[in-house]
Amino acid sequence: MILKTFELNKIKDSTIFHLLYGKNEGLKTECINEILKKNNGKIFRYEERELKDRTESFYENILSGSLFENNKIIIINRASDKIYEVIRNLIDRNINNIKIILNAGILETKSKLRSLFEKNKNLVCIPTYPDNHDTLSRLITFFLKKENISISQQNINLIIEKSNGDRNILNNELNKIKNYSKNKKKITSAEILKLINLSENYALSELIDNCLAKNKSKTINILNENNYNAEDSIVILRTFLSKAKRILKLAIQLNQNKDINKTINSAKPPIFWKEKEILRVQLEKWKPNKIEDLIKDLNDIELKIKQNYNYSTLIITNFILEQSLTKINN
Repeated sequence: MILKTFELNKIKDSTIFHLLYGKNEGLKTECINEILKKNNGKIFRYEERELKDRTESFYENILSGSLFENNKIIIINRASDKIYEVIRNLIDRNINNIKIILNAGILETKSKLRSLFEKNKNLVCIPTYPDNHDTLSRLITFFLKKENISISQQNINLIIEKSNGDRNILNNELNKIKNYSKNKKKITSAEILKLINLSENYALSELIDNCLAKNKSKTINILNENNYNAEDSIVILRTFLSKAKRILKLAIQLNQNKDINKTINSAKPPIFWKEKEILRVQLEKWKPNKIEDLIKDLNDIELKIKQNYNYSTLIITNFILEQSLTKINN
């Protein structure tokens, strides 16, 4: 059964299996939290590879009751068709007092796992789609109105831009603003900048921009001047991915209209004037097929970082260096 993200109230108490898929991690997190609010129990988290490598152990833990004496909630991250048989067999068994939530990435229409959940009225399937600028702007406006906080549309655009379209980051920044704004009717641009640490993150954005522009000397200088740690790695990766997706969108438009100035000036959300020149260089170097390959590589790097967190800084910096040094053969 397919439900939209705003239809979570339609989920029955008797529902055991839930599938959420898509690349909107922030929206999936919000939906999962809403499901958790309605279900009390101890949470157990699994990675997909754990189910693949130790399937019998997973079944035994569920069916024996050793871990599941009362209401329990199982969250399986990075789910895909690789565990289709595991989940299908589990559905066929008689299990009670358990809620199972599958957190998946992109599942194509031909996905067996997606099809299984879409066609069975006792299973819940919730697709999550990427947020666009307008959606995020409405989210911010709704949040600020509820909290009786006033900021300009320009500052709303600024928050969206520097949150890289990530709802998790966006929600964190909005909570900072909420806590700061107590006893204040209006927040200035300077205060917004300070709250969301934009001045500190400038070097990070500049790092990715120069890497994508193939400016190897500047990229190396920024890496040498900043002591990035493991916690920075995911932020760097998300920034890289966000900028790569922006280039892909604009590169496709450029292929159609053949006018780089028109492409940049008509971009939505608008490009900050400080970024236009380096974006021009990036568009001259990257064609759609090559930036698509880069996005695939970034997704692989994200998985690699999560599997080798202690080496995440080394993984991401080596990737950045490699990209800044490699010539693109379009």
